[in-house]
Amino acid sequence: MNDSGSRPSPGRQSVEIPAGHLPASPQFGSDVVAEALRATGVRYIALNPGASFRGLHDSLVNFLGNSDPQMLLCLHEEHAVAIAQGYAKVTGRPMAVAVHSNVGLFHATMAIFNAWCDRMPVIILGATGPVDAMKRRPWIDWIHTARDQGAVIRGYVKWDDQPASPGAAREAVLRGHWLASTQPQGPVYINLDAEMQESKLPAALPPIDASRYLSPVASAPAPHDIARAATMLREAKRPLIMVGRMSRDVQAWNARVVLAETLNARVVTDLKVGAGFPTWHRLHVDAPGVMLRPGVSAAIAEADAILSLDYVDLAGILKASCNGECAAKVIQVSLDQGLHGGWSMDYQGHPPVDCFIAATPDATVPALLEACRSREGGNPVSFGTATLGPRLHGDDNFHRFTPAPMPAGCIGVDDLALALRAALGSRPVSLSHLPLSWDGGCWPFEHPLDFLGSDGGGGIGAGPGIAVGAALALCDAGSGRLPIAICGDGDFLMGATALWTAVHYAIPLLIVVANNRSFYNDEVHQERVARMRERPVENKWIGQRIAEPDIDFAAIARAQGALGWGPVSTSDAMASAFAEAIDAVAAGSVAVVEVRVTPAETGMPATPPHSKRDRG
Repeated sequence: MNDSGSRPSPGRQSVEIPAGHLPASPQFGSDVVAEALRATGVRYIALNPGASFRGLHDSLVNFLGNSDPQMLLCLHEEHAVAIAQGYAKVTGRPMAVAVHSNVGLFHATMAIFNAWCDRMPVIILGATGPVDAMKRRPWIDWIHTARDQGAVIRGYVKWDDQPASPGAAREAVLRGHWLASTQPQGPVYINLDAEMQESKLPAALPPIDASRYLSPVASAPAPHDIARAATMLREAKRPLIMVGRMSRDVQAWNARVVLAETLNARVVTDLKVGAGFPTWHRLHVDAPGVMLRPGVSAAIAEADAILSLDYVDLAGILKASCNGECAAKVIQVSLDQGLHGGWSMDYQGHPPVDCFIAATPDATVPALLEACRSREGGNPVSFGTATLGPRLHGDDNFHRFTPAPMPAGCIGVDDLALALRAALGSRPVSLSHLPLSWDGGCWPFEHPLDFLGSDGGGGIGAGPGIAVGAALALCDAGSGRLPIAICGDGDFLMGATALWTAVHYAIPLLIVVANNRSFYNDEVHQERVARMRERPVENKWIGQRIAEPDIDFAAIARAQGALGWGPVSTSDAMASAFAEAIDAVAAGSVAVVEVRVTPAETGMPATPPHSKRDRG
């Protein structure tokens, strides 16, 4: 079942070192851009090469020496942006991405939208053929030049610019990094004129101190808002905390736990964002899910005070849980309103709020806790940074999880999850991607890096790229965690070539493909429509099944230098494959395990019905 592929040695591969002498100072416009990138502290720039930024490419290699930032070669622009998004999920800091002209930007748009909806910082450097028509080469420079290239993505970036000179480009890079990094975070786009990149500098630019242009922006909550919110929470008999977009900071995690315990408040989380609270905790309600779960809905309906910590779609969740009218006092903590525009509706509904705190949750929670404790004469609060406190009940009782029943001989996603957990034992991991069918009750989270959240935009194909970026960040940080992504077959197929970048740069990673051989979420939709219209549900599979021929996922992995296992179709084979793959990743490899799963809802047959088309 295991076919050999390349096995990189443990640890990261060395940077490709350019030959020759590096200039001591910028000589061309693109040298200035590269120097500004280095000044921001950006460590990597992911890219798929293109002639529109050939000047910048040369500067990264022959001026900076391919170091700080180091280039990460990608096989598709969408993967490049997804890798940057995954990196930011772990670090909270932006990576740079270069996309080729309008055509590369078109390829990158889905990943940019994901990063936007996920509120992740990314610095995207685009390029255009010479703005001056007299400088364009015949044909190619014309089709690769757009009058307002930023308009393609302006609805889902924080800011965009097209600087016309090296000095303006330097300022744009510094401003872009600052805006992307400031809460609420998000991607920015800077379009570089090819002529500006390639023109020789007539004179050196005056030196500047880049740190003065990258000042951190604090978002402290207003004291009167804290006092008001603390009163609401202390007087509540059934307080509830809804944990949404959070940083990966351990101290902030501990602060949320102490606040919940101080208030004896119940807590809900979901799988659209990264882990924000220990799901095994006695105060955590139900298991996290992408969709609204019954236990969560009941807790919201019963609450008399709700503290929303930047919860995604607060209005929709309240409406669905409270029959359209929420009687509880609602405290909303968020800066997300600063990003709301008119093109994308990712800001969701407008929630009813009784106390709005315009600050980050990380800054607000300690202030709330101090206010609540001081009113009660409690001791000053301190939050440890090394430990996360004792487990309050064991995994075996985690929300009384039991796998969904499956037909004999079939493997469900729940079975896959439990087998993977068993194979991992006590090894620390980070889950960077999960399929829609994932049941949050099968895998408890007890650290902010245990789960890094979804793709953000609800598309498909981002999983592998995000996983590579997250794995890179975890590896660089020496986290000791095994990076894991569990992808559906459709998601993996659209993003599979991101694996090449992981193998090329020796970024250890395990991807498990939960292969139901279908775009199954849409089968569910087709069944619903058929039932509403009283039409045959037996036809829901048509135009959905990824079969005849079956795709060899292990071969796709091996073709890019990774290791591949599968197809796995029995429990014993699954346990063996997981054990071997985990050992390989721990030794520095990239590994893919394909597991044939059956959707629990219907017991979909392992072999899809044959199509009725004439075979000839």
